[in-house]
Amino acid sequence: MAEHAFDHRKLSNRILLALGLGLAVGIILNLTASGVEWVQNFIVDGVFSVVGDIFVGFLKMLIVPLVFVSLVTGVSSLSDPGRLGRVGGKSVGLYLLTTGIAISLALAAAVLVRPGEGASPPSPVEREIAAQPPFSQVLVDMVPSNPVQSMAEADMLPIIVFAVLLGLSIAFSGRSGERVGQFFSDFNEVVMRLTGFVMLLAPYGVFALIAGLAASTGLDTFFGLAKYVVLVLVVLVLHAVVTYSLMLKLLTGLSPRIFFSKMRGVLAFAFSTASSGATIPVTLKTVEQRLGADNRVASFTVPLGATINMDGTAIMQGIAAGFIAQYYGVDLGVGQYLMIVLMVIMASVGAAGVPGVGLVLLAGVLTAVGLPAEGIGLILGVDRVLDMTRTAVNVTGDAMVTTVVAHSEGELDREIFEDQQVG
Repeated sequence: MAEHAFDHRKLSNRILLALGLGLAVGIILNLTASGVEWVQNFIVDGVFSVVGDIFVGFLKMLIVPLVFVSLVTGVSSLSDPGRLGRVGGKSVGLYLLTTGIAISLALAAAVLVRPGEGASPPSPVEREIAAQPPFSQVLVDMVPSNPVQSMAEADMLPIIVFAVLLGLSIAFSGRSGERVGQFFSDFNEVVMRLTGFVMLLAPYGVFALIAGLAASTGLDTFFGLAKYVVLVLVVLVLHAVVTYSLMLKLLTGLSPRIFFSKMRGVLAFAFSTASSGATIPVTLKTVEQRLGADNRVASFTVPLGATINMDGTAIMQGIAAGFIAQYYGVDLGVGQYLMIVLMVIMASVGAAGVPGVGLVLLAGVLTAVGLPAEGIGLILGVDRVLDMTRTAVNVTGDAMVTTVVAHSEGELDREIFEDQQVG
């Protein structure tokens, strides 16, 4: 997976600066000009609202091409007939299992802590939440009778199913499939570059969304946002330290302490780049030279993990969906929670390992359960810091699954793993 010519650290600084400036400007307007009609109409409801809505529109624009092309590319490459054996089955199974645990922890935390409760929207929200179909109908509707119509309507589950089937077909179509697969691989690079261009607009979108929010919202909203940030960080750490450690210990008998000690460099790199894809070379070197996994396993499982293992993103999406629903006073039903779990697990396969992709996928999740995609603006300003943290969780999961699969296949050198001088 190619790195993209964007300085993610500079972008991160710009977004954080935009967050601070937007918050400051919004609070000043809230305290000094809340009763001034032209300020409210021209600046808050005008400039801030238009710029913020345009940025949210760009995010929504990326949903279908990003998920479809990334998923076709990932499935077609991981489904090479020569590699669809035990390693492939174990890897995919473990990655989906950890993602399922992650989203379940996130939704449970959101329901128990209720980080969005107590905050009220900047203006009354007068809209009807469409009645959700029974879960059995959701399963039936996953099969796209018209994939083009599903794409036009941004109906994500049928798009994901179609992309998986198309990716498998490409993988098993010989030389014809190779040519089509190369086209999608190139197309994926173009879509990733487009995502990078859109993320360059993030500082302006963050400033407008946060300034507009701060100018028209009380302090209770920012208290709720603080609860959201802390809750996401707590669940991320809990999942990385507890879930991964338990799985490593139970499935291999290896020491989680040694594992995390040897992952320090990878975690630092992942945190600084906020990109699972950019971290692939560092992750590969670490799992092979420091954790002892054979290249025949690691060269498959690590790139696969950067494609389909998005536990940190799943945690963010689960808690964010709960936060936004509580913020707008919407009670999600059991069917909607099941929809979130299913969508996040399946959409994680199509989530590219580049910064900002989680927000794009979140827009699709919110739309699927009848929540306003504009609610992303509530969390956008703080998402960059969370993005860096969840990327570190994602690459930890990649390395853990690689270690487990290599151990189960007899392709792990325990002496290298246990040698604390190596690392």
